[in-house]
Amino acid sequence: MTELRGALTAPGSRFAIVVSQFNPEITTGLLAGAREVLAEAQVSPVDVTVVHVPGAFEIPLTAMRLAETGRYDAVICLGCLIKGDTMHFEYIADATSTGIMEASAVTGVPITFGVLTTLTEEQAMARAARGPENKGREAARAAVEMATLLPQISDTGEASS
Repeated sequence: MTELRGALTAPGSRFAIVVSQFNPEITTGLLAGAREVLAEAQVSPVDVTVVHVPGAFEIPLTAMRLAETGRYDAVICLGCLIKGDTMHFEYIADATSTGIMEASAVTGVPITFGVLTTLTEEQAMARAARGPENKGREAARAAVEMATLLPQISDTGEASS
């Protein structure tokens, strides 16, 4: 039986972080959490590129372009959508999540989802606060694990030696 698992450290790996500028009081907390995890994973700051986009809707295209460059082992997507009184939240949340998933599938580069979709600002603040529950931390940890897992898998789908 072969068992594959990503590592919690990724020295020498390169990461891009796409972060929405909308709801900056939330997204700056997510970005701080992601940066902390990358530092803990022994990723050098010179191997991290942060790209700021206007809002969540712009995240998937930017993530795809970054992945297509071949310069990054994984892309981390961070943003915050808070439900309002109209259908806008549902459309943007669906487009963003679907776009991120499709970008990863098309490029073969791990693209992780750290876009909050909350009902209230309080829920968003709790998920962007310092500490282990920070969703930016979770998205970065998943990126580190995937960036170190996929190279273990050959093009034929079998574990590489």
